[in-house]
Amino acid sequence: MSRRMKLGLVGTGLLLVIVAVLVMGASRRGKKATEVRIEKVGRHDLVSSVTASGKIDAKSSVDISADITGRITQIAVKEGDLVSKGQFLLQIDPTIYQAAVSRAEALVASSQAGLVQTRATMDQAERALNRTTELQKSGSTLISIESVEQAQTSYDVAVANNNSSRAQVAQAQAGLQEARDNLSKTRLTAPMSGRVVRLPVEVGEVAVPGTFSRETALLMTIADLSVVLAKVQVDETDVVRLHMGDSVNVTIDAFPDTSFAARVTKISNSAQLTATQTSGGSSDRAVDFDVEVTLDNPPADIRPDLSSTAKIVTDTRRNSLALPIIALTVRENEPVPNESRPQDSATASRGKRETEGVFIVRDGMAFFQPVKVGIAGEEHFEVLSGLKEGDTIVAGPYQAIREIKDSTRVRASADSAGQGARKL
Repeated sequence: MSRRMKLGLVGTGLLLVIVAVLVMGASRRGKKATEVRIEKVGRHDLVSSVTASGKIDAKSSVDISADITGRITQIAVKEGDLVSKGQFLLQIDPTIYQAAVSRAEALVASSQAGLVQTRATMDQAERALNRTTELQKSGSTLISIESVEQAQTSYDVAVANNNSSRAQVAQAQAGLQEARDNLSKTRLTAPMSGRVVRLPVEVGEVAVPGTFSRETALLMTIADLSVVLAKVQVDETDVVRLHMGDSVNVTIDAFPDTSFAARVTKISNSAQLTATQTSGGSSDRAVDFDVEVTLDNPPADIRPDLSSTAKIVTDTRRNSLALPIIALTVRENEPVPNESRPQDSATASRGKRETEGVFIVRDGMAFFQPVKVGIAGEEHFEVLSGLKEGDTIVAGPYQAIREIKDSTRVRASADSAGQGARKL
């Protein structure tokens, strides 16, 4: 055998040894246990809740607007002032409306004088008609039929003129009432007791009626803050879980270190559709429902439009068997085919379904266990079936739970030590 052939055989042998070592190493690595966090199933107190955001609002509020046009000459309150019902708030220049009242009063006087004249004329025409009628009845030849007809016509005209004067008086009186009403609208008073929460105008500005825009005519807003609401929007998937009277914990951004007890007092029956933009650029509509939450003891310096968040408690469980939320996963469950009736690939694919469950640990192996869960707390799901107290399950990390399969070898991580049933 030549030296070259010997060297070739030696090189081939070394290569085989290296390959064998690599294969053995890969095999050992394949059998290496996956490090997971282990926890025992225990009992916990669970609170299921729905969180929604919105704004603070008063139970009742009134927007005070201008019904007439005029320059503002006086504002008697400031934003934030407390006012009582009937208190003077704002004055619009009354000059032109006072003049209109004077003109209307003069027109009423003139029309009343005209009514007196037409009444006198009517009385005179009536007497003349009576005299001619009496003469005609006596058969006297001193009066002609034409004279009787003229007297009747004069009376009819006098009656018509009197009725017209009456209508003119009524019209003038209505005009006077309208002028007085307009004059009264120049002086605005509080329609209810409360706090002035909005005052967007200044002295010297012109108040105009809100024919086309409500905001244009707005002079101020008064709110009754004796009852304070948090108006929030709840997603359609959560609103069915809410009930009237549910307890609520409200946090207000302006009061970061305090939370306020409240209760659900109104759940809207119609949805508010809000246009949203998806990541693909298409437009969609989010469906939210308005929910009113009444605060039990609101702070004294609260005001409308403050941002708030409501945590609405929908259900509670005491000392309930529970598992960590992170432990629950989904695996595809494929039923075993009937041996006497083989399934084709399409039928088998349709038979597959996803099943919720956890990985239960026995003898260092993780086995997928279907589980039925109930309400969700902040960190745990209620266990309805599939597990019992003391069962050891894989509780993390998230990536490991996603990747491990049934019958995977696992080992407890360092943070698994001492894990058990921790009561909340």
